[in-house]
Amino acid sequence: RLCDFKGCDRPDLQPSHINGWFWTATLQKLAPTTERNQGDWSPTGGIGLPQPDNREYKQNGAPENCLALLNQFYNDGVNWHDVACHHKKPFLCEENDALLKYPEATPKRPHEDDIEDIGTPEQPRNRQEENHKRMKRIAQAKEAAEFTKHNEFSSSTETISGVAASLLDPELTEEQRLNILKYVESEEAEGEVLDEQGLKKLLLVFEKKNLKNQELRIKYPDNPAKFMDSEIELHDMIQELKAVAAVPDLYPTLVELNGIPSILELLSHPNTDIAVAIVDLLQEITDVDILNESSEGAIILIDALRKQQICALLVQNMERLNEQIREEADGVHNTLAIVENLTEINTAIAYEAAQQGLMTWLLKRLKQKPPYDANKLYCSEILSILIQNNNENRLLLGELDGIDILLQQLAIYKRHDPVTTEEQEYMENMFNCLCSALMTKENRERFLKGEGLQLMNLMLREKKMSRNGSLKVLDHSMSGPDGRENCNKFVDILGLRTIFPLFMKTPKRNKKRLISSDAHEEHVCAVIASMLRNCKGSQRQRLLSKFTENDHEKVDRLLELHLKYLNKLDIVDREINQQQKTSNIDEDEEAESNYLKRLTGGLFTLQMIDYIVLEVSATSEAIKQRVLQILNLRGASVKAIRSVMREYAENLGDDGDSEWKEQEQAHILSLVDRF
Repeated sequence: RLCDFKGCDRPDLQPSHINGWFWTATLQKLAPTTERNQGDWSPTGGIGLPQPDNREYKQNGAPENCLALLNQFYNDGVNWHDVACHHKKPFLCEENDALLKYPEATPKRPHEDDIEDIGTPEQPRNRQEENHKRMKRIAQAKEAAEFTKHNEFSSSTETISGVAASLLDPELTEEQRLNILKYVESEEAEGEVLDEQGLKKLLLVFEKKNLKNQELRIKYPDNPAKFMDSEIELHDMIQELKAVAAVPDLYPTLVELNGIPSILELLSHPNTDIAVAIVDLLQEITDVDILNESSEGAIILIDALRKQQICALLVQNMERLNEQIREEADGVHNTLAIVENLTEINTAIAYEAAQQGLMTWLLKRLKQKPPYDANKLYCSEILSILIQNNNENRLLLGELDGIDILLQQLAIYKRHDPVTTEEQEYMENMFNCLCSALMTKENRERFLKGEGLQLMNLMLREKKMSRNGSLKVLDHSMSGPDGRENCNKFVDILGLRTIFPLFMKTPKRNKKRLISSDAHEEHVCAVIASMLRNCKGSQRQRLLSKFTENDHEKVDRLLELHLKYLNKLDIVDREINQQQKTSNIDEDEEAESNYLKRLTGGLFTLQMIDYIVLEVSATSEAIKQRVLQILNLRGASVKAIRSVMREYAENLGDDGDSEWKEQEQAHILSLVDRF
């Protein structure tokens, strides 16, 4: 993962996105990410840039601080990608001596030895347990055969039950031992392999069990005892169907045999246990790792699910589940996992899911008490996925009063910190959802009317963990031409008294407040720059007067930050100049990649700082002279500011239309000329 906690400001780890990656198991540093001949970083990603690209931070503010191994996810082979740490992925483990000794030194949990005693030997709980026992017998048999073959056992050897015990019998010949071992191995293979013919038989039996249950329910609607046995058989058959998840190459056959409509039909079964079992089955067959094993099977399966409007069916089922019952709460969790799996493979499903009722259900679920639970956390993650890259979904969120709901959920943390790390993640997800929603003009208007600015201002004053997220939300709500009303309102509600103390002194980082000083300074400077760009009349005068009070102390702080980030940028530029150029990368692509590295390495914050310098210098000769005086004392030059701002004008983002962009470019260049 990326080093982003206390102590990560060491010089040898800077800049962190290049030198700050390390293995958590051994605490060993990875090679710098600029050395492409070392490590397995992918040459591409979600936005077409070499990894690590910190894509989610640029798109929705979630830093990609963890390393994941993705298999052909972007048709790039098996490679390293930086991902946000809230994504749930399987762990890759290594045989590290220190890690292997950990279980030995860890005390057992109470009743740990009793786990395998649940149920009876004659009736295993499910097929997976039976398979587990079969595999255990095979392993014991192999071990015993090898043990006997090399005459390494002694009288002190512990008794091994079942097949293994018979293999250790000294009266058995070598041929008998091999025959027993061959039988056990063939029995395992025969039971485990599922082929096309086996799938056809499974589906046929499944259809028969389903039809039998339907007929009995119709015939005896008021006598559950008559159809209960058929329901149990149907439930067991659904468990049997999970075998297809291990063979994704059979998914086209599953679709061809019309298995998908039959499976989805049971989501509306009167018995919620059957519906939850179907959800569990769907969660397994849509697992991302399994789908990535067969791209053809994945495409055919997902197309079939979309034709049946799977998202609408899942939402209808969730509306009747009672989360006070643990099994049904797990069913809700697995339903959300299905949506996450599908959207990860095909992003177009995010729009379909929102339109088919999932957005409405998520917002309704977030409003329910208690303030936090595990399923609420998952709901916040799914909501973030739905709106992070889809403008139609952001607009739908606003139309469903989603901005007010998000503000209500966040208001809980105005004066109280989250109790657990999971609840902290939930709060951060809520802030990220709000930031994504504020990328549309309509939602900024709703945020203003819903007194979102007042809530964010209070959070900044309370100095709780919510301060970090509120600062980020302010940045999103006030940026670009659509942030004009929010900028003026923030000045009116005395927000300058809140933001400038944070500008003058960056809060110390501690365990509870995990935002880095660089991220804090970036957001604060961006907020002030947005106000200088958007505020007019009396609000602008009040803002500019802040830079002249107390003997221009805020100008001094501006130049201090300018020199700090100019130095950071020099380090990044040197690293870019030293990196080896590869012939297979297009020059334009390499230039864009290098520009993004410079932005994340401190250029963006430097641009905001220098924009503020130009704006305040243009309004006061005294401020301009103060700026020149400090630069001369520190041996710096105005050329650096001019160069940074010309580059900024050339690379303005897409916040407004082309007319606004042209006006802003002309305004910045005129400020540069006058400076």
